[in-house]
Amino acid sequence: MNLRAFIPLGIFVCVAVLFAVPLLQGKDPAILPSAMIGKPLPVFTLPAATGKKTLTTANMLDDNKPFLVNFFASWCVTCKEEQRVLADFSRKTGIIVYGIDYKDTRKDVADWLEKHGNPFAATGFDAEGRVAIDFGVYGVPETFLVDGHGIIRYKHVGALKQEDMDTVFAPLLEKLK
Repeated sequence: MNLRAFIPLGIFVCVAVLFAVPLLQGKDPAILPSAMIGKPLPVFTLPAATGKKTLTTANMLDDNKPFLVNFFASWCVTCKEEQRVLADFSRKTGIIVYGIDYKDTRKDVADWLEKHGNPFAATGFDAEGRVAIDFGVYGVPETFLVDGHGIIRYKHVGALKQEDMDTVFAPLLEKLK
């Protein structure tokens, strides 16, 4: 019998086990871990994506209240889905939402915000994605909940839905107050 014929099968079994073990342990493959949870907000200064207000770590921490930081882009299809959700949540809870435009052009983001609404108190322009790297962003959209002391408490990957705001963000905000 030729044992070499079983090598591909052995490799397949090993790879299948590597993928199956986390699922069998109850780990959700959709949840991406973040090394930033429990860590201070990265220190940064970004030019304004629209208007003249520069977005900095310092001006986000001015009033010592929790806030959201949302990474988005005009070229991101799912980002427009969450614009209304962010605006509604901000209006209902009073939480400030800061936007960081990721790898875009100023004209495109200005046009996009005008068309889809602007839920952001200020929007930074991260043309090269360096601030996104400091946050550990995998892609857009991603949203971070930051407490009043500048500590990142939660990270949401993907477009926000109203259910996320009601079942995850609202309870976390209550704990932070």
